Amino acid sequence: MAAAAAATFGIRSVPSNIWLHKFGARTAAASIRSRSFTTLASLSPVEDTEDIQLNVIPKENARESVSSTSNNNNYKSNKSYYPKRGQTLELVCESLAFKGKGVCKVADSGFVLMCDRALPGERFIGRVTRKKDNYAEVSAFYRGQVKKLKTITPHSDYVEAPCEYASHCGGCKTQSLSYEAQLKAKEQQVCDLVVHVGKFSDQEPEFAGVMKPIVPCDIQFHYRNKESEELDILLTANASFGLAVMMEFSFGPKGWVPAEQLQEKSTDECVYALGLHAPGFFDKVLNVNKCLLQSDSANEVLATVQECWRDPELGLSPWNVHSHTGFLKHLMLRSGRNIETGLPELMVNFVTSSDNPECLRPLVEKIATIPEVVSIVNNVNTSIGNTSVGEKEYTLYGKSTITEILRGLTFQISANSFFQTNTRQADVLYKLIEDCAFLKGDGSEIVLDLFCGTGTIGLTLAKRVKHVYGFEVVAQAVSDARQNATLNFINNATFIEGDLNKIDSTFASNLPKPDIVITGLEMRSPMAFSNPNRPGMHIKLIKFLLRLRASRIIYVSCNPATCARDLNYLCYGVPEQNIEGRYRLSSLQPVDMFPHTPHIECVCSLELR
Repeated sequence: MAAAAAATFGIRSVPSNIWLHKFGARTAAASIRSRSFTTLASLSPVEDTEDIQLNVIPKENARESVSSTSNNNNYKSNKSYYPKRGQTLELVCESLAFKGKGVCKVADSGFVLMCDRALPGERFIGRVTRKKDNYAEVSAFYRGQVKKLKTITPHSDYVEAPCEYASHCGGCKTQSLSYEAQLKAKEQQVCDLVVHVGKFSDQEPEFAGVMKPIVPCDIQFHYRNKESEELDILLTANASFGLAVMMEFSFGPKGWVPAEQLQEKSTDECVYALGLHAPGFFDKVLNVNKCLLQSDSANEVLATVQECWRDPELGLSPWNVHSHTGFLKHLMLRSGRNIETGLPELMVNFVTSSDNPECLRPLVEKIATIPEVVSIVNNVNTSIGNTSVGEKEYTLYGKSTITEILRGLTFQISANSFFQTNTRQADVLYKLIEDCAFLKGDGSEIVLDLFCGTGTIGLTLAKRVKHVYGFEVVAQAVSDARQNATLNFINNATFIEGDLNKIDSTFASNLPKPDIVITGLEMRSPMAFSNPNRPGMHIKLIKFLLRLRASRIIYVSCNPATCARDLNYLCYGVPEQNIEGRYRLSSLQPVDMFPHTPHIECVCSLELR
């Protein structure tokens, strides 16, 4: 087995002793080069990597390689030009960094500024808004962020965005970029991260076999199955996601209007808003009357609420995040389908700041006339925070739950339970996970499902294995997982509540050794389920997995940066902490779950050496 492992992919692109595990390793970060990119990020095995970024610029546009502190100083002293905060510049976007920000080069210099909503090939006027921030450890080239003021020439692969809010909403940032170009950019981002952060060598011939082409999402822009077509009636013609299982709209005391539209809007249009948050602001709400991420029936609910909630006779007021006053916080629309008829089901959830469900009665009566609406609930959240999970819940109309079908299993969805936000593509993702598991099919294998959420991944495998053990920190998610197991007559799945970031040497010692470990996530809603998708896995969990020595690990992540770092640990270890890697990466499959957004899913298969 060792000989076989030696012949397979797994050679690092740089020696481990120069890999950046230490804080403040800016000078080393500047010296790490690849064939065509300069890396502007590093990771520590112990730091919180919530905001980690990988920012790259083409080598041909960069200056000479900066390989030491003295070289950095010489470079700075020899170059008098320096972008300053508030300065207006002409810029060209050259690529997309992870999380979708444009990597923009200052003309006639090697300096780089990051710009939201700038797309490759676009030439524009921008104003520097901040200097070096908390992106990550950065090199001498990165100088901060810039706000786009005016486009001079449009970006490459331009298409007309179908949504009227696309330029200002915080959701679908790349609607005006062709889908083929979006896929290419996402695939390249994953590849760059695996090489620069994961330290896997793209010079090795095996690399092409490990890195798989990105799996596209096959539903885009108003595709809808008509009710006359079979019983595979999916809930929504979703502009981006294929299926929008949940959309959350926020109420606000004053609608946010883009500066360029202020003169066109009347004073009345700028007050009391129901919609989506403006990019980067928790207290500004862009009023939205229709969202292309959801079904016609969900948009009908939104329109119905928009028509009447501002009526003074109803006495309804929006929540003010600054004064902590007001009644209406959120309108949440969740989608499913009836398991007997296949017809769409819609749940409407009003999140309010106080316990007074009768105030919602006029809205409930109007919404209940929409045929697809089978459930209307009220979650009461009295905290000053802006979360959508309530301390109390009232069922105001119909059922308290709706259902959805995934990989042949039925799942019950309550107002506060997590479920996939793109069910159709989740089916594709889960099939990839099952394929990576290489199950024997004889029911002899033990599966350990870490960060299991509501249990959907483990439950889809349960009927082909001996037993599934799932761990999740959120009590409600564990309860939902157990209910879903019962609903599908699955008796060989055990779900346990526990924080995987706080494990000790006794963790899982009373369980049989697993053959397969699934670590990763169900893609999370804003409800803060625990998972390694943002900060990655805790070093304690990395050590546990390396001691456990399961034959196969399947790592599922929606943050390729922290995923690449964790793959590095599992394959090559952490020499600074005397941790030895024990796995080889056999495949890495990017999946586009959410077109027109920066989000990327990755399914990684690791085999014990």
